[in-house]
Amino acid sequence: MLQYEKFTLSNGLRVIVNTDTSTPLVAMNILYEVGARDETSDKTGFAHLFEHLMFGGSVNIPNYDEPLQMAGGENNAFTNNDFTNYYLTIPVQNLETAFWLESDRMLSLAFSEKSLDVQRHVVVEEFRQRYLNQPYGDAWLLLRPLAYKTHPYQWATIGKEVSHIENATLEDVKSFFHKYYHPGNAILTLSGNITIETAKTLTEKWFGPIPAGNKIIRNIPQEPKQSGKRIADETRDVPYDSLYKCWHCGKRGDADFYATDLITDVLSSGKSSRLYNRLVKDQKIFTTINAYTLGDIDPSLIVAEGKPAAGVSLEQAEEALTLEINNLVHQAVDERELNKVKQKVESGLVFGEMNHGNRALNLAYYEMLGDVSLTNKQVDLYRAVTAEDIQKTAAGIFTESNSNVLFYRSKK
Repeated sequence: MLQYEKFTLSNGLRVIVNTDTSTPLVAMNILYEVGARDETSDKTGFAHLFEHLMFGGSVNIPNYDEPLQMAGGENNAFTNNDFTNYYLTIPVQNLETAFWLESDRMLSLAFSEKSLDVQRHVVVEEFRQRYLNQPYGDAWLLLRPLAYKTHPYQWATIGKEVSHIENATLEDVKSFFHKYYHPGNAILTLSGNITIETAKTLTEKWFGPIPAGNKIIRNIPQEPKQSGKRIADETRDVPYDSLYKCWHCGKRGDADFYATDLITDVLSSGKSSRLYNRLVKDQKIFTTINAYTLGDIDPSLIVAEGKPAAGVSLEQAEEALTLEINNLVHQAVDERELNKVKQKVESGLVFGEMNHGNRALNLAYYEMLGDVSLTNKQVDLYRAVTAEDIQKTAAGIFTESNSNVLFYRSKK
């Protein structure tokens, strides 16, 4: 059971503290509730651009990394469609350096044409190298707009197209920053050798004076129910054909999320899983295959992707995949198989909590979902899933009219 205490500053900053005096370190995590879903269709990739801009220096501290490294700390960040997360670990004796750095860039990020040019160039190169010039790199740029026609999940975190970042102006990024990067839209979590009293003192000192910012009212267009199978057929200069198939499913906060997640584990978690055993090992339809759920805040996707074996067409591969998934729909999972995947999930959750950075991130994440106590309920929620839950949830998801298929062909 992870122990924590929570308080909120007058400017709206939510703070959660997990004290562990057995370590000489403290992990700090700041989650901003802004991701690619908060962008508009003509200005995408901004949340990810800001992940880079936030390391470009503030008005008072021109180089974020240098003082942190001098204090023995290390840091990183990531962006997804739902939120942007900044995290660091630092020796407890230098903890105030972390508060100084993070509060300063929240209050007064430096905006200059030079900084924007530098980070714009970095992001554009990342777009080209990871998504446009890498084998299979553009698969998600094709799959997302196939599956989503209304919701902003239709574009990847990197953005819809390079031009949106190339054309981003200083006023664009200033506006985005002031709308989303403020205490009222952030969650600060701390895990390690820090008491609640120290956390309150340092948080009030460094973050307390920052203005709250305007309350964010979201009006994100929701995806209508899909009424027919969609297929996209693309050819690229890649070594092998690849199949991508996805189905709409519920959101992360839904009660059936845990059944949904376990469905993908039954299908493809490890070499004893169904898809590997039957489609790779026995029938030799695929050379590799994987299934997973994205677990987004809004209604999400289950995805299956794999590479057919030599001599197997993409159409044959899809048919075999569909038959195997239909077995899950029409025949209940036996208890042994279900318990195996539950135990694997449970061990991952338990071992993950041993890392203070993971603890801090989890506390922030579940607070964002609306209930920080979910941090301590995950194992029980997975344990509670029954074979009937699996079958019922699978039947609601795996229909052909709810599916999207990308045939990603290799030039012969």
